Amino acid sequence: MTNASHPIHNFAKAIRLVRRSKGLSQEDFGVMSSRTYVSTLERGLKSPTLSKIDTLAQVMEVHPLTLLVLSYVEVHDPEALGRMLELIASEISAIE
Repeated sequence: MTNASHPIHNFAKAIRLVRRSKGLSQEDFGVMSSRTYVSTLERGLKSPTLSKIDTLAQVMEVHPLTLLVLSYVEVHDPEALGRMLELIASEISAIE
């Protein structure tokens, strides 16, 4: 796996993609953290905790799993998204 396809780099892209699609600036996250923190996440320099992922998702008004799924699936590949969701559903069923 190359750095460009590593989930942390893809997570950084996912945050930026969702933030921009929602018309939010990095400053709009000031309630939860500084603009600098969001910038470091978007550049892949830091990895957020689950708590931070949840807060980021709340600010962007998306489910936290949306950010995580975008880290593993190309946003423009609906077939890959479908396969990923089927895999997740299958794995959860096997655990239950």
